Amino acid sequence: MDELLALSEQLIGYDTSSEDGVHEAAGFIKGWLDSRGVETEQGVCRGLPVITATHGSESGPTVILHGHIDVVPAEPGQFEARIEGDRLIGRGAYDMKAALAAMMLALPTDDAPLPGIRVVLGIVSDEESEEAENRGSNYLVRGPDEPDQDGLSGGLGLTGDFAITGEPTDMHVGVAAKGVLALRLTVAGRAAHGSTPWLGENAVLRAVDLFRGVESLPFARESSELFDRPSINLGRIWGGDALNKVPDSCAIDVDIRYLPHQDPELIREQIAGLGPASLETIIELPPVSGGGTDSPWIKALIGASSEHHAGPSLSVGRDGASDALSFIRAGVPAVEFGPVGAGHHGPEEWVSVESLLAYRSSLRDFLERASGFQGGG
Repeated sequence: MDELLALSEQLIGYDTSSEDGVHEAAGFIKGWLDSRGVETEQGVCRGLPVITATHGSESGPTVILHGHIDVVPAEPGQFEARIEGDRLIGRGAYDMKAALAAMMLALPTDDAPLPGIRVVLGIVSDEESEEAENRGSNYLVRGPDEPDQDGLSGGLGLTGDFAITGEPTDMHVGVAAKGVLALRLTVAGRAAHGSTPWLGENAVLRAVDLFRGVESLPFARESSELFDRPSINLGRIWGGDALNKVPDSCAIDVDIRYLPHQDPELIREQIAGLGPASLETIIELPPVSGGGTDSPWIKALIGASSEHHAGPSLSVGRDGASDALSFIRAGVPAVEFGPVGAGHHGPEEWVSVESLLAYRSSLRDFLERASGFQGGG
């Protein structure tokens, strides 16, 4: 347990919201893996490191453990990990450096082998980015001779029979995830002197009204078996160029996480019907649809988690977008599975220490169960 906590704290200590911090953390991780005699390979996607570590026989099934080292920006103190009771607190503790530490320690080695299975740990550096397609996880699965969308170098060609991405799920197995539709809506107004605002039309206020309209549209009130509702967030706003002027233009970035059964084109049509505004799609990523919950892989993972975690390990839907999509597109069944915690992207992000230990044990137990499966990857 001390090794798991120490490794988690070490990873949290790198400010991986910056490119320099990402490279420093990746260097540490590769050195740590190399020191344990694990075969590693490092690639580059958009200037950022992508690391794979592999152990096991090519003849057995291949399980991919997948994680990311990048985090959203935080205050400097949040990169100083601390423990309060059962909570390990710090930026990335829950999303998802502690889970990554557990994956690193669950990875088989020559000293702790798992016969009959090949395990690949894939680590990326841009899960939190706004890049839509040319991401590290796409680079992992893209073939070496298959160029990216810019016609540049191919990828690592990683394939497998099942993948687990360690996003926070509170020890549940995330079999579905919402899609992403990030839109920039630009609203026009009419300029006037700030002392006589009634002579103009304030574009900022009109943009806020537009956002409230988006929240009230029919798609926003839909639900599904695994989700209560779509998620709609006003993430950024630009408006006005002088204090004493009524702003005549305002742009807002709206982050919509839509349900697996919803059509993003219909969502755009509903928004366009609210009134005059230009609409630009910034990011569009499809959802991860639920299904295959009867697969032996998911049953084995739920069973392993249930052995080490007091609460129920259920198949659930995830509100956030998922890099599991990259594997599913490449024909590799994938789920999200991570330890218990809360506050990701917030000022008091934490992961349960007890859960983290259970998470590592669950991963190892799952790999032992899966070693008897038939592989095709």
